Amino acid sequence: MPPLQIENVTRGTLIVTQGRAADSYFPRLIGLMGHAPLAAGEGLLITRSNSIHTHFMRFPIDVLYVSNDDEVVAIDHAMAPWRFGRIHRNARYVVELPAGTATTTGTEVGDRIEVSGAD
Repeated sequence: MPPLQIENVTRGTLIVTQGRAADSYFPRLIGLMGHAPLAAGEGLLITRSNSIHTHFMRFPIDVLYVSNDDEVVAIDHAMAPWRFGRIHRNARYVVELPAGTATTTGTEVGDRIEVSGAD
């Protein structure tokens, strides 16, 4: 499967160039636990999720909470390890990114994103 790409179509910026999806139970449960820090351009899209946790992680991440309409409904900037994210009822998936990515790409609540390379 080719890597996922995620673009912020509102801003015309690429958020993720080398992403992967966690779209079944165990990959969603495990997420980034035990992984090395994400490099610039990497990201993890977690389907069917409106909240996350950073337990057993060793690095902070940015988290985009995204609706069915591909609109960013909330952002957690530099979420530290061993935290629970807030529940966002209108989010249907999340994107986990290297800390600082939301800021460097100009991504804000209300922006629309587009995922390509997914089945």
